[in-house]
Amino acid sequence: MRTHYCGELNRDHIDQEVILCGWAHRRRDHGGVIFIDLRDNKGLAQIVIDPDTKEAFSTAESIRNEYVLKVTCKVRLRPEGTVNKNLPTGEVEMLASTVEILNASLTPPFMLDDDTITESIRLEHRFIDLRRDQMQKNMKLRYDISKNIRQYLDHESFIEIETPILTRSTPEGARDYLVPSRVHHGEFFALPQSPQLFKQILMVSGFDRYFQIAKCFRDEDLRADRQPEFTQIDIEASFVDEEDIMSIAENMTREMFKKVMDQSLPQSFPRMTYQEAMHRFGSDKPDLRVTLELIELTEEMKDVDFKVFSSAANMDNGRVAALRIPNGAELSRSEIDAYTEFVKIYGAKGLAYIKINDKNLLNEEGLQSPIVKNIHVDALKAIIEKTSAENGDLVFFGADKRTVVNEALGALREKIGHDKKHLTNEPWAPVWIVDFPMFDFDEEGNRWNALHHPFTSPKDGHEGLLETDPGNCLSKAYDMVINGWEVGGGSIRIHQQTVQSKVFKALNISDEEAREKFGFLLDALQYGAPPHGGLAFGLDRLATLLAGADSIRDVIAFPKTQKAQCLMTQAPNMVDEKQLRELHIKVRPTNAERKND
Repeated sequence: MRTHYCGELNRDHIDQEVILCGWAHRRRDHGGVIFIDLRDNKGLAQIVIDPDTKEAFSTAESIRNEYVLKVTCKVRLRPEGTVNKNLPTGEVEMLASTVEILNASLTPPFMLDDDTITESIRLEHRFIDLRRDQMQKNMKLRYDISKNIRQYLDHESFIEIETPILTRSTPEGARDYLVPSRVHHGEFFALPQSPQLFKQILMVSGFDRYFQIAKCFRDEDLRADRQPEFTQIDIEASFVDEEDIMSIAENMTREMFKKVMDQSLPQSFPRMTYQEAMHRFGSDKPDLRVTLELIELTEEMKDVDFKVFSSAANMDNGRVAALRIPNGAELSRSEIDAYTEFVKIYGAKGLAYIKINDKNLLNEEGLQSPIVKNIHVDALKAIIEKTSAENGDLVFFGADKRTVVNEALGALREKIGHDKKHLTNEPWAPVWIVDFPMFDFDEEGNRWNALHHPFTSPKDGHEGLLETDPGNCLSKAYDMVINGWEVGGGSIRIHQQTVQSKVFKALNISDEEAREKFGFLLDALQYGAPPHGGLAFGLDRLATLLAGADSIRDVIAFPKTQKAQCLMTQAPNMVDEKQLRELHIKVRPTNAERKND
C-alpha cells in the first residue's frame, strides 16, 4: 500500500514519487495551501496540498487530526527559510497529487503532544496514548532490550524453554493469583510468581543452560515500580558458581547497554556486601551516583543528654547515623522542613540537624542547632571529625531502630543527591550486592523468613548455622543494582535435599508442609541434581531505567494502575452467574455490602 515510511524521506528522495500512509498529526491552512503533517511509526512528513489539485485539495479540507490517510506525492526541497532542523525530514516536503481518507477519526480526547494529560486519561485511552512519540520510542526500546538479550544468551548456548502459566499454589511471600478449576471441583491453579521451581527441575533434567522471557504474577500492594503482572528475563545454568553467573549477567548487561543505548558501563562492576551497603548507604540497592554516605555515630551518642540520640544508641538494634551535606547551610528553613516531612514517610519521627558555621567553635555559635546544648563537647567533636564537616556544611541525623534509620536516611540521601545535582557523578553506576543474610526475622510472627527465597544456598561453611544461628547465616545470593534500581537478582540454589530440609526447618516449615508444597522439587533433588544457579532480570525495570521514565507503566503497552485495574478494558470485571456456577463459586458480600443491606 505504501512505498516509503514518512520518517525515512530526505534530500536523497528528491523528485521521486512516493506513496505514504499514516495519521494526520496536524492540519494547517495557509492562504489557500493546506499543509498536513503525516505521521507513522518512523516519524513525520510534511504534505503540501495545492489548490491546483482540486480533488486532493477538496479531500484535504475535510481532514481532521488522527484521520488515517494514503497520500501519493512527489518529494521536493522545502523553500529557503522553511527548513525544520528539528525533524529528520525537515529539508524536504511532499507535494500531494492524490489524498485518500482510509478512515476518519473522532476528535481525540487529548493532543498527542500535550504533556499535561493525567495518567488516568492516558490509560483509559491507551490506544491513543501509544501513538505518542515517546511511547513509540519506549516500546521500541523494550523490544531492542529483549532482542539483544536473546541474541547474547543464544550465543552463550542458552536455550529458551517455556514453563507453565497454570501451576500449583505455593503461598510463600506475595499472594498468588488463583484460577479456579472447572473440572476439579474446589481446586485451584495459581499463576506463577516466577518460574523458580520449574527452572530448577530443568537443571535436574539435564538442560544445562536455560532462559525464558517469562510473564510472572503477584497479587501485592503496588508502587510505581511494580505491576500485578510483570516480565522477567529468567536465566539458569548447571555446574556454575556465583562468579560464573555474575560474569554471564554482567557481560550481558554491558553488551546490551552498548548496543541498545551506545552507553559504556565499567569493565568490571564493583562488589559490595549487604552489610557494607546498609552501613554506608542505608539500602541494599544504593544509588552510587550520589556521593553522600551515612556516618555511624551510635557509640559516640550513648551518653549525651539529648534523649532522642542516647535512647536510640542504647537500644537493641538501634542506630544513630549522620548525613553530611556539603554547602548544606545554604538550605532554607522550608527545604529542611520538607526533608523532615519526607523522612516521616519511612517511619522517622523527625530530622535533627546542625549547621556548621565555624567547626572550631563547639558551641551554639559555631554549630547552629537547638540540639547542640544537649550534646557534650566530646560528642560534638566526634560529629565534626567523623563526618569531615567543613564550614558551610549541614549535618542531618537519624536516631531510631536501625531499620528505620537506614530506610529514612537512605531515602533522604538519594533525594538530596538528586535535588542538588552537584552531589551526583557518573551517569551509570552499577554495583553487585553480595553476601546477603539467608534469613530475616519477623518480630510479629516470631519466626525467620527467607530474605530471597527458601531455595537459596547458604555460603560454604555456613550450613551448620542453619540449625544453630540462622541470623548469622549468609547466602550465595547476589543482586545487580544500577542507579539505585535492583534490575536483577539471583543465587546459587540448593541442590542437595538434606540442605534443603535444614532450610525448611529454620523457616519453621514442617516435613509435612514441605512435602505438601514442594514435594515434586524435593523428589527431583534426590535424583542426581547438579549444582546450579541463576538470576532474573526485571525487563520492565530495565526498560524504565534506560528510557528514563518515571514509572514502569510508561514502558508497558497495557499496564495496570496502582489499584491493579486496566482502565482501558475496565478489568477486573464482574462475571455472570452461569460462569460462577460452572466453577462452583459463590461470591460472598463484603462487610460494607452487608451493612448497606
